[in-house]
Amino acid sequence: MSEPTLSVVVPVFDEEAVIDAAFERLRAVLVAMGEPFEILFVDDGSRDSTPAHLERLRAADARVGVVTLSRNFGHQMAISAGMEMARGRAIVVIDADLQDPPEVIPRLVERWRAGADVVYARRIERRGESAFKRGSAAAFYRLLGRLAEVPIPAEAGDFRLVDRRVRDVLVRMPERRRFVRGMVAWTGFRQEAVDYVRDARAAGRSKYSLARMLRLAADALLSFSDRPARWVAGAGAVLFALSCAALVVLAVTAAAPWWWVLAAVAALDGVVLLSLGVVGAYAARIYDEVRGRPPYVVAQSHPPAQAAEGEP
Repeated sequence: MSEPTLSVVVPVFDEEAVIDAAFERLRAVLVAMGEPFEILFVDDGSRDSTPAHLERLRAADARVGVVTLSRNFGHQMAISAGMEMARGRAIVVIDADLQDPPEVIPRLVERWRAGADVVYARRIERRGESAFKRGSAAAFYRLLGRLAEVPIPAEAGDFRLVDRRVRDVLVRMPERRRFVRGMVAWTGFRQEAVDYVRDARAAGRSKYSLARMLRLAADALLSFSDRPARWVAGAGAVLFALSCAALVVLAVTAAAPWWWVLAAVAALDGVVLLSLGVVGAYAARIYDEVRGRPPYVVAQSHPPAQAAEGEP
């Protein structure tokens, strides 16, 4: 079985309302490009009829492969599972909700053929998203840009193309709490942007709740920066110095109000608790790595039956 030029990894979770339409649009784009390709769907523990839809697509088209995870491990794990299975010279990651238009893929491939190892799709407009979602995303990217040890592009999600050698590096990286776009940035290589307009979701609802977004933000910050720990240490040093100064004032000025002492003690207690929380977050990540559990478990894997040329 020959290797395809392009592998497209599509993580899915409860996408019965949109999966067929997403496949038809994606297939039409890939066929028009005229390159050998494969489409790899990664079912991240769907609870609706998504698995049945994927089985029908796989049975009807030899270019489709399906990886089924044993439970819901999360979007980043699903991407990683698809990357590991992909055989193409270039790998594109795109979600099934059609917010990221498949029609952008030829532009990604064009930049790759021009020499880029990574081509990330950068959003210049977000349609159908609330003001809170847009504002929180902008704040997150600004914070990440200030804290991260490596430059991570703003307004770029997981919709991107990576060269095979970048994929090989990613597969060897052992992290169990993964922030894939940050990991791609960390690898280096030549990375370029393609601007696009992100559409509103075609159907269904977003699977990224506020809690999931906060966990992803925490993984991003803790994986690519130790500054939170250093900032807490700095705050502790400042409050300790202020507390010492307050005690000196109390010692030499009998009329000094005792609430200074209470305020100093409360401030120090707050810093201690905050410090424990930050250190605990880093320790939890270390614990995850030491246990050595796999980041995801594959229940079933059905690779494409063939590397298909770009015609139906």
